[in-house]
Amino acid sequence: MGDPRYKPRKLIVEGDQDKRVIPWLMAANGITWKTEDGVVFDITTSGGVDNITARKIKLQLQESALVSLGLIVDADDDADNRWTQIRGICSNSISDLPEKLPAKGLVHLTAEEIKFGVWIMPDNSNRGMLETFLNYLIPDNSESLWQYAQEVTQSAKQKGANFKKTHIDKANIYSWLAWQDPPGQQLHDAVKQQILNPNHPRAHAFVTWFKELYDL
Repeated sequence: MGDPRYKPRKLIVEGDQDKRVIPWLMAANGITWKTEDGVVFDITTSGGVDNITARKIKLQLQESALVSLGLIVDADDDADNRWTQIRGICSNSISDLPEKLPAKGLVHLTAEEIKFGVWIMPDNSNRGMLETFLNYLIPDNSESLWQYAQEVTQSAKQKGANFKKTHIDKANIYSWLAWQDPPGQQLHDAVKQQILNPNHPRAHAFVTWFKELYDL
């Protein structure tokens, strides 16, 4: 009988940034994503929350020998509305999901004994996205520069910078990354190189959710 870690475990994320960042974040917290035997977790992108359909969730849950299925989406403007949306999508396959998303993320055992998990970026309660979560990983000793990056971003907006207001967290973190050594690293490289701190206490809740969902 093979190592139980290599039973099918799946994770669905919204976009390529999530797909690149999360493996490095988890690797820094002691979780192996790939081994000589292959990929421990199968991570796929949906191309956006609107592409996550009831049929797709049902087909994923019906996969042979599946033990865990995780879903990570952005809250965008409202985490509660996003959970209502996701709960509705999944209701045909999993009828007993809670009305309110747990603050620590959802880990739910289905009738078929598959662990189903949901995390809404950044923290299951606040507005935001992956970049908002990564804002939490700014090293404590860079707080002054981080505050300045946010001030500069706001000033740029007032001077006509045309990024959307909903993307302020993206503008903030890319401004801060522009001043690092080396400047302008991609998000996953910033995590990999620990320019962002993958072991920051504010990442612990997400890491704990992930480990519980995948029995690590």
